[in-house]
Amino acid sequence: MAIRTTPSLDGNGGAGADAFPDEPSPPGTALARRAPADSAARMGDAVVLDGVTVVGDRRPADEQVTEEAARLIAAAPAANTTRAYARVWADYLSWCTATGRTPLPATAATLASFVAELAGRGLAPATIDQALACVSSAHGKAGLARPHTTAARDALRAYRRAWSTTGGNTVRKAPPITIDILRSLVEHTPDGTPTGIRDRAALVLGFALMGRRSEIAAIDCDHLTFPRQGLEVFIPMSKTDQDAAGQTIAIPYGSHLSTCPVRSVQTWLAVLREHGITTGALLRPIDRFGRIGGTPGWAGRGGLRLSGVTLNTIVKDAALRAGLADAERYSAHGLRAGGATTLADANVPTGKIAEQGRWKPTSPTVHGYVRAVDRWKDNPMGRAGL
Repeated sequence: MAIRTTPSLDGNGGAGADAFPDEPSPPGTALARRAPADSAARMGDAVVLDGVTVVGDRRPADEQVTEEAARLIAAAPAANTTRAYARVWADYLSWCTATGRTPLPATAATLASFVAELAGRGLAPATIDQALACVSSAHGKAGLARPHTTAARDALRAYRRAWSTTGGNTVRKAPPITIDILRSLVEHTPDGTPTGIRDRAALVLGFALMGRRSEIAAIDCDHLTFPRQGLEVFIPMSKTDQDAAGQTIAIPYGSHLSTCPVRSVQTWLAVLREHGITTGALLRPIDRFGRIGGTPGWAGRGGLRLSGVTLNTIVKDAALRAGLADAERYSAHGLRAGGATTLADANVPTGKIAEQGRWKPTSPTVHGYVRAVDRWKDNPMGRAGL
């Protein structure tokens, strides 16, 4: 690497910054200080490396983002987050217009008043918290300093306390689908049709993966391998893997034929092969004529992959057929919660449950499932002789 040393304008042979350590560094020298001493030479306010000025006055192009970079930046947030933020931002702009406030930069008073507005609508505290994050994020994207949120947070904290004591605002979580419930759902799902075979595979695989709806829907045929021990499913990306490093989940053979995830998936794959499908989405929509998405004559609408809404419908319909109490409350999330609950009841360590379900080890969610089981294990009141 060729280095050209040129005396700086201070007459100290390029050592001006070291000769006067108490003086502030001139503009453009920060990189020179961090670089190795023999890698570059400072020329006034510039750094010359291999004959090219690498630090100096900014050029117009320095502040411009290329079209490809802009596309990648826009695609960084998860799709659900993007949609949620778009709704919140439209609501915030409308409210600012109606109340005569300036959206950006937002004052602390504006943010606190916006929180009060959302609280007055009876929205959940988590929804209001997301709205604050959205407005704060908009400042960053606009190149503005993040707004002060202390007053808004105080208002939200007070509202959260009031919310917790209001009976009508109690969150009703989807019931966990434990192994006994799963067996009932599968037993009441017919296996003689493509729809029934697909639904059985979706139910059992969702439970064994403890999968999020987005993860289950995103599985491709190519993501599956069958070693002698059972099934391996590659999850390209998940909520806790936004950088898409990917994770392979091992699923062993089940001891019951009806709820064996390996055999259930293999049976569904055989149906797909019969219809000429060997790649692409694993779980596909099926039209009212029994034709699978992607096959000739398929009359369905939308894509060739099941949506999260359809996965919820599959679970709810199975719960209705099984005659479960509060069947309408069951959803695909119950498969994830039920898998964790069942493993906790079997004394599986929390770390292992988190790893199988792709939770962070410190996730309060997975620890909540474990605590829900532990509160009944060896409960001291059971020894009170009541």
